[in-house]
Amino acid sequence: MEKEFFVHESSYIDENVTIGKGTKIWHFCHIQKGATLGENCSVGQNVNVANNVRIGNGVRIQNNVSVYEGVEIEDNVFCGPSCVFTNVTIPRAHYSVHGNYAKTLIKWGASLGANSTIVCGHTVGRSALIAAGAVVTKDVKDHALMAGVPARQIGWVCECGQKIAEGLQCNKCGKRYEETENGLIEIK
Repeated sequence: MEKEFFVHESSYIDENVTIGKGTKIWHFCHIQKGATLGENCSVGQNVNVANNVRIGNGVRIQNNVSVYEGVEIEDNVFCGPSCVFTNVTIPRAHYSVHGNYAKTLIKWGASLGANSTIVCGHTVGRSALIAAGAVVTKDVKDHALMAGVPARQIGWVCECGQKIAEGLQCNKCGKRYEETENGLIEIK
């Protein structure tokens, strides 16, 4: 039976891994035991997906990213080249932290720019956009545009990725939003 996904011959897939239909795993990757990758994902060169990580459908992980245990990525998330996840709040080489990982959630449609860092224990909201090089040290609201070190909110972005101007309507696709405690929600 032919596989319904692609794994480059230089990559290593541990036992007990689930890979969805249409997913492509490119050069020099390692997908570790218990990991789940959804359908139609693209995993770039030199990516490590750690034990028990859950990755949704349609996720794009660019080159040189390590998704550590404790991280969950929902559907349609973009992880830019060399973006960084952490999973331990107080790392020490001389004390074991195995299995004691802070949970990190990247919600539906979020985009993490190249070389951005997501410090563990936080949630990046739905359709949020983290600028290249930003360091996320707190929860991010839905549709928030975050930049800087530490990252701070500098605006809002539409589901289509366009920065939203005043009035909370996208000039590109026309979607309209209202602000709530958790970020923006679309007005239908």
